[in-house]
Amino acid sequence: MTTPVPGPVRPPATVRPDDARRALVAGSVGNFIEWYEFGIYGYFATVIAAQFFTPEGGSEVEGLVRAYASFALAFFFRPVGAAVFGRFGDRVGRRPALVVVVCLMTGATAMIGLLPTYASIGAAAPWLLTLLRILQGLSAGGEFGGAVSVMTECAPPGRRGRYGAWQSFTVALGLLAGAAVAVVLASVLTASQLHGWGWRVPFLLTLPLGLVALRLRLRLPPDEPPARAPGGRAEGGTGPEGGPRPRPGETARAVVLGIGRMMGWSAAGYTFLVVMPSYLQSTLGTTFQQALLGTVLANLGFAASILPAGGLSDRVGRRTVMVAGALLVAVLALPLLHLVQDPGAPGYAKGAALFAAGAGVGLMAGPGPAMLAEMFPARVRCTGLGLAYALSNAVFSGCAGLIITEVVARTGNVDVPGCYAAATCAASVAALLTLRGDDHDRALR
Repeated sequence: MTTPVPGPVRPPATVRPDDARRALVAGSVGNFIEWYEFGIYGYFATVIAAQFFTPEGGSEVEGLVRAYASFALAFFFRPVGAAVFGRFGDRVGRRPALVVVVCLMTGATAMIGLLPTYASIGAAAPWLLTLLRILQGLSAGGEFGGAVSVMTECAPPGRRGRYGAWQSFTVALGLLAGAAVAVVLASVLTASQLHGWGWRVPFLLTLPLGLVALRLRLRLPPDEPPARAPGGRAEGGTGPEGGPRPRPGETARAVVLGIGRMMGWSAAGYTFLVVMPSYLQSTLGTTFQQALLGTVLANLGFAASILPAGGLSDRVGRRTVMVAGALLVAVLALPLLHLVQDPGAPGYAKGAALFAAGAGVGLMAGPGPAMLAEMFPARVRCTGLGLAYALSNAVFSGCAGLIITEVVARTGNVDVPGCYAAATCAASVAALLTLRGDDHDRALR
């Protein structure tokens, strides 16, 4: 079944604190690398467009649209990765799946930093970049399901929301780290150096980060695959009880419902946390440094609210906190964007607006991983929650930059980002209201 049945909560088994912490760190670190990479691709989108997608004489907007098309394509391979590596994690084990995906992500990202540009090899350059983006999409699709499964299954009783929130918190850390690297490079390098070789540095930095992540994941205790577990393990073990395999139709319905519940989180998150730098530069004419500063403030708001939101959801429920976040963004997205657009508004007010937008997204992202983990039984948890997350991100995050850039270019309407975030969050509210109020009090199945 994909909906918990009423009944008493099973008493959780004792979890060794060292195992819980190890699972938390190992699950988080790969996610940090993934979102660091996706962040720097978004922050350097204008530079990448010029290097790979804008032949001599091509328009800057056309190049940016092509760069975002490559960005979106990688997202559409995430569901494939979620299905392949999720099945692997459910059948073979969480640890081996997490080891494979972090190696694939690290290798593909580092290779981007070594790619020749369009000026060097012509039309082969964007195709090679797109191929590496596809590999990144496959690995990222497998990352979320395995990491969240490990983190929530090993969480101490009553702390699943906070443990799962670390997955979202490392999204913020990864995006902030990418922004920090971009700010430093933009400050110490000239424009010609940044376009010539400086953009390669943040991609190459993933290599040492990946080696650290690999070591941490190899140190995870071996887990017993839920699909082959001989006996029931209560919540808190490294491999939860197997139980009967749910019917495919039930899992598919849960995946669709999960997509609806996180639609606003996906769309608003990418709008305010990743796409914003290019929007501010291409639409409002800000400098690269100003655009990055605004994005840092939005990500700081995001980071500040995630862990408190996850912890609060352990006390009052996932539904209450996530609905509050979705409503907040739906109501305030356009007013906050208008404040950012206002040339007469003081800088501190614009910064506060971006911080508030990020904080609203964090209210959804904090409880989100635990909410998804609670929707699926152990036998299909990696696959189910990974697919819900990957499909939602493919449609509503991966296409955000492409949709916003293209629609603004065609219509001249600079309110498109706010409308997009508000509409998707409003739609999410209906799906979030179907959550049970006591899901946070029930043991994982």
